Amino acid sequence: MLRETDRHFKFDWITIILFFLLVGFGWLNILSASHTGTTLEYFNFQDPYSKQLVFILLSVVLIIVTLSIDAKFYERFSSVIYIIALLSLVGVLIFGKTINGSTSWYSLGIMTFQPGEFAKAATGLAVAKYISDLHTDIKHFKDQIRVFAIIAIPAILILLQNDTGSTLVYASFFFVLYREGLPKVYLIIAMLVIIIGMLTLKFGILITTIIAIISVLVYYFTRRKKPAILQPIFIVVVSILFSFVVRYAYNNIIPFHQKDRISIWLRLEKDPAELLKMRQTVAYNLNESEKAISSGGFYGKGFLEGTRTTGKFVPEQHTDYIFSTVGEEWGFIGTFGVVLVFVLLIIRILHLSELQKSQFSRVYGYSVASIFFIHFMINIGMVMGLIPTIGIPLPLFSYGGSGLWGFTILLFIFVKLDSNRINEW
Repeated sequence: MLRETDRHFKFDWITIILFFLLVGFGWLNILSASHTGTTLEYFNFQDPYSKQLVFILLSVVLIIVTLSIDAKFYERFSSVIYIIALLSLVGVLIFGKTINGSTSWYSLGIMTFQPGEFAKAATGLAVAKYISDLHTDIKHFKDQIRVFAIIAIPAILILLQNDTGSTLVYASFFFVLYREGLPKVYLIIAMLVIIIGMLTLKFGILITTIIAIISVLVYYFTRRKKPAILQPIFIVVVSILFSFVVRYAYNNIIPFHQKDRISIWLRLEKDPAELLKMRQTVAYNLNESEKAISSGGFYGKGFLEGTRTTGKFVPEQHTDYIFSTVGEEWGFIGTFGVVLVFVLLIIRILHLSELQKSQFSRVYGYSVASIFFIHFMINIGMVMGLIPTIGIPLPLFSYGGSGLWGFTILLFIFVKLDSNRINEW
């Protein structure tokens, strides 16, 4: 039996240390990317690095509060927390402030508040609550529809705010559902959708149709137990129809700035001169980010010594493009170190999730790991030009109070849930 005083310190300190490593190193890079002049004024709240320092101090308060609440509270009131999150997302569409084209913020005097950052944790709790219910079986279609609705509602509300990046984060819950028994057919469908979409944009509908027919024929004739002939025909027809939908959406629905980003990523522009022109205008941030990262070499130029960073070549470098600061000033060693810490944090969360005795805690832990992974993968891939430019922050690293607090709450709810397992030892 543990003494009551010991219970307050029975947390997974490896996770907590990794959290503060990312937050601390992130702040150093925000300082480098945002400071102006030759002297540093740590309490000049016109500068992002000073504001971020306050956000970090307030996140410590959030950690204390989150860990002080009884773990059962999060499961018992998960539905209430989820509904409050949905109401806040609806409210921001009506009363919110538009920044950079997205109506995602409440204006609270001297600061802004982005409810979408907190909706991720609320959705994770709601998904964990529903899946862990005794009457839920994720293998049944009706339960799949319900859990898809739980995930889709906040995603749609965020999409209506014109925040495509944050909407994509909700795809991370697919990993959670797959772990809990979602049939593999959904994984196959998701992969086919991505492949057909890319082939259609890159090579056109005709080539995509030919590839689809050849692939289905190979699949059909290489199987020992032949499926019904209507099955491959159905797959081909659906693939062709989806190709037409992709082409129509690209030409008539997707906004011009997103079309340009996709065009640059897939190299859809055939004229090299025109492609270069697009990269210099539409993909200016990406161009400068890639130059900053490559200029850092193996060891980097040194803290506060990055010429492209101090010269402000990358616009808003302290937010979505913060990783380019790491590349320039800390080099390959620094970028590898950041990637390593993120990977260790995600693996640690997954490891702890598998140790949970409660399905609710396990599902929520997988939700946390999946959300961190999607943010991490998309942001670094975007900064390095591996995926299209999508406005999404690097967790615990990019500038922003709402983002930092949202990820802090998301992670430390799991730390609290995990403490129950530790305290039972």
